[in-house]
Amino acid sequence: MHTLARAAAAAGLLVVGAGTALASVAVHQLSWGLPLAVAATVVTLVALPPGWWSRLSFALAWAGFVGWVVGPRADGGYAISSDARGYGLVGLALLVLVVGIATLPRPTRRTTPAPAREPRTAPPASLDSAP
Repeated sequence: MHTLARAAAAAGLLVVGAGTALASVAVHQLSWGLPLAVAATVVTLVALPPGWWSRLSFALAWAGFVGWVVGPRADGGYAISSDARGYGLVGLALLVLVVGIATLPRPTRRTTPAPAREPRTAPPASLDSAP
């Protein structure tokens, strides 16, 4: 049940990440849009606990959505402009992805001990050998 709740939270955070990225792409050209997009994204990253099921899910969805819309649209235009604001948004996507991966918790050791091995014994030294 615990894993099911984590999976549901991760799915919800994937939707939230993609939605935040969609809003960021939509308003990044406005004078107040890019600062708002940066603030919303950074606050969300800081508020989420680090982990595979939480912060990384949000970061993957955010960066993945921006990566998906960075290419040309069907009408020949671009959703992200090729100016300082557009490059700032793409740079933010890279930063979000790096933060999501870099803040993953360290792997934990096993709780059950590994089976003990028998110590290797060296063959007895022979004193009978002459030089």
